[in-house]
Amino acid sequence: MDRELLIRPQVKKGLATIRTLLFLLVLFIAVIIYSLWIDASKFSGQNLTNVIISQKHQTLIITRRPEYPLNCIIDNQTQTCPTNYPKTSKTKDQEDTSSKTECPNYFRWIHEDLRPWNATGISRDMVERAKTTAHFRLIIVKGKAYLEKYKKSIQTRDAFTIWGILQLLRRYPGKIPDLELMFDCDDRPVIQSSDYRGPNKTGPPPLFRYCGDKWTDDIVFPDWSFWGWAEINIKPWDKLLRDLKEGNNRSRWMDREPYAYWKGNPFVAETRKDLLTCNVSDQQDWNARLFIQDWILESQQEFKQSNVANQCTHRYKIYIEGYAWSVSEKYILACDSVTLLVKPHYFDFFTRSLKPVEHYWPIREDDKCKSIKFAVDWGNKHKQKAQAIGKAASDFIQEGLKMDYVYDYMFHLLNEYGKLLRFTPQVPGGAAELCSEIMACSADGFEREFMMESLVKGPSTTSPCTMPPPYKPLVLAAFYRKQLNAARQVEKWENGYWESLNKKQ
Repeated sequence: MDRELLIRPQVKKGLATIRTLLFLLVLFIAVIIYSLWIDASKFSGQNLTNVIISQKHQTLIITRRPEYPLNCIIDNQTQTCPTNYPKTSKTKDQEDTSSKTECPNYFRWIHEDLRPWNATGISRDMVERAKTTAHFRLIIVKGKAYLEKYKKSIQTRDAFTIWGILQLLRRYPGKIPDLELMFDCDDRPVIQSSDYRGPNKTGPPPLFRYCGDKWTDDIVFPDWSFWGWAEINIKPWDKLLRDLKEGNNRSRWMDREPYAYWKGNPFVAETRKDLLTCNVSDQQDWNARLFIQDWILESQQEFKQSNVANQCTHRYKIYIEGYAWSVSEKYILACDSVTLLVKPHYFDFFTRSLKPVEHYWPIREDDKCKSIKFAVDWGNKHKQKAQAIGKAASDFIQEGLKMDYVYDYMFHLLNEYGKLLRFTPQVPGGAAELCSEIMACSADGFEREFMMESLVKGPSTTSPCTMPPPYKPLVLAAFYRKQLNAARQVEKWENGYWESLNKKQ
């Protein structure tokens, strides 16, 4: 009897264990089947996949964007463009326009950049005249891109600029108009406004490039580095923006070095050589810590010391132009540091909406050292105000210059440009069709890595942001006046600072 009582509990315990194991096995199999069902959409590249989950009269619909990986041909066969990529796409906010976001304010400069052709439109003759300095002609017809190259650009500027436009076509298939454009990949703008003003003057040739100034009519376009700068291992902007944010989180503003930092190539412009005179020495400390960037040495060390996301270690960072505008401006502004901006002569597509004392601190071009010392002393004395300036610039970049908006800027610029054309775009006899496969599949090294990393994998499920209206003349004049007054106010503070120091001496 005692033996029977002893065995029964063990049998019951064994049965309970078996039931538990069977239940867990069934549950595990169910989870596997369920996850495979959910993930089935990953293997479909033809339509938006809706996964419907029903539970007690509640239905949840999950919409997944289809992805179209590159189809690279191997075994020395000729690479061709895919035929399965969608020619059009439908977005989830097409019918509900109230859900569309408004573009950042700097999109309004698109209207200003195209204003020289508002009255006349753009003729084929105008486009042909832009060929003089262009590196390539890009043609878009029925959603396909064609290229006519004229000369090689500096490094891979042309390749990554073209790559960026191809990604725009993948993001918004069927939504870019037929057009022809000329692109100059060099630094300085060349279309002088004064050459095309007055009676009997023809319209200026429409020439796209990376920056402009107040004397020229070049059309400003996002620079190549948004898709990566292969020669110096600067990652595509989407990834780099996340790295910069992580870098900011690692280094609180109050814990950073209380000096102004700059690292770059001083030999491209006299103004940069002049900046080096502000470096700390045994005789003088202008609150600046300046370093020469040796790109040959950096390349030998695999760019370990030139990661821009690791350079947000000072409370203040100096931006100064080189031969023209510099791509470094967006990296500096994104740092949470106060950007000390030496008076610029050029602008890119987003910087015209930056405001002095709100997004940056203006530095005099003709008296840099004193200007930098005052700015740092002021910021270290007014820490909260200085920190707010750095944060405002960083927010402007992180929120207003994310890659979605870069593509939307390109979208609206090309659509507005296309409306001005007074001729039918045609594919020249020597132009070759271009697509992401033809560019990326044959690339290698950082060039291939960055192209694959920045590849738009499928059509966007949302429409571009809503374009803001152009500036009214009085509003634009008031904007310029406010910018000038803010810069002058800083100069007054600076003059007072040095006068008070001189009196003490």
